[in-house]
Amino acid sequence: MDMEAQVREAILDELTRQAETGGLTVQPDDEGAVTLNGRVDLETLAMAVVGAVAGGP
Repeated sequence: MDMEAQVREAILDELTRQAETGGLTVQPDDEGAVTLNGRVDLETLAMAVVGAVAGGP
């Protein structure tokens, strides 16, 4: 998996996790885009992306 795919996956995984805790809905589409409705914790999202790039969980 290339780095771009890892980052995309990390972003979608983290947004989905945040949606599970409430206050956010995530609707990915077939074209590689996502529609969000609600509050996104950018600090946590950034940490997830950095972790994916660094090879972390």
